[in-house]
Order: sequence, then C-alpha cells, then structure tokens
Amino acid sequence: MTRQAVLFDLDGVLLDSGPSIRATLAAVTTCATGRRTTVADLPPGALHRPRTVVLDQLGVSDPEDACARWWDSALASALPAPFPGVLSGLLALHAHGVAIGVVTLQDRDRLPWYLPPALADLLDVVITRQDAPAKPAPDGLHAALNRIGAAPGQAVFVGDSPGDMTAARAAGVLALGADWGWHTTGALRSAGAQHMLTGPTRIGPSLLHHLSSNAPA
Repeated sequence: MTRQAVLFDLDGVLLDSGPSIRATLAAVTTCATGRRTTVADLPPGALHRPRTVVLDQLGVSDPEDACARWWDSALASALPAPFPGVLSGLLALHAHGVAIGVVTLQDRDRLPWYLPPALADLLDVVITRQDAPAKPAPDGLHAALNRIGAAPGQAVFVGDSPGDMTAARAAGVLALGADWGWHTTGALRSAGAQHMLTGPTRIGPSLLHHLSSNAPA
C-alpha cells in the first residue's frame, strides 16, 4: 500500500457544528420540557459532554427518548457549514493525489442530509460509529485506511478531542490537533497531539508537509 491519506474528525474540524449542536440541545430541551430553552441556558462545556448528560442537566426526564423524538429534526433545521478554508484545502489535497477520509461519531443514516454536498463529494471514505468501535478505539481509523489502501505510516489524522488523539496514536497514525475545535490545545497535547494546526486554512499546505515528514524512509 503506497497511497498517502489524511483522515479527519468531522464535527469541530471540518464542520463548524458547535452552534448547530448548541441550538439542537436547546430545541430538544424546549420540546421535552415545554419550557422555552435557549443556547444561553446550556451548562458550561455542553459540547464536551454526551448529549444525554447535558439534557439531563437541563431537566429532561428521559434524554434518550427525547433524542429519539426530536434530535434529528432539530438538527436538520440548523445544519452546519464547513469552516472557511476547508473545501479549498481538501481540493488542494486531492490535486496532490492524497486520499481523504472522515472518522466520525455521527450516525450513518444521518450523513446524507447532514454532510454538505460540496464536502461529501471530496471524501473517499467515511467511517461512522456503526461501521467500527468508536474513538478513542483505533478501529475506525484502521477501517478507513484499509478502504483507502494506505498504511498508518502514510497517514495523518486531524482531530479536536483527546479521544481523537488517543485513537490516532493507537492506530500508528500521526496525530494532528485542530486548535479551532471544541477542546483546548493543552488538552490535545496532553492526549498525544504531535503537532497543532493553527486554523482550518492550514489544512492544505500544512498537511502535505506533515505527510512528507511522516513518510517511511
């Protein structure tokens, strides 16, 4: 296997989904409790916790049922867009023959309407939590590389959570932290980030540099 690959987390790395997730949490809480809830009512660190934990904190009596009833419809009304620079960066990677993949905690049946078409068209593979054990397990990264036809030493993974960094290191892939995501630079470095990217506009040229430096001799 000789192809180079760049793998990404989806939310908070390629998609600016923080505002969408916050709006969805507020909308689901409103529907479940009958009490008007806004983004300002969310607890601190809402993006760092499972949605059911946040909903429980907001007074939702059965968070799992509330998500089953209202999550997707609320999310569909507040769909995220790619971060500025992401699409041009991915196009630059494709122009250099680099395979592009996503390893995400999103559900597979959500992706057809959740992924912006311009982004979906640039992805060679998408691995969801239905396809492999979720991060921080390395299985999803291995599955993506197997489908692409790339070895771990020929790949990097860009993520914004400690679990992303743990998964990359366990998979033998170069771990790159996204400092524009949902977690701090310190948290990513503590979890094993080998390099930090300083903005989504760094995706094209920066990743090609790291691929070159990570290639086997």
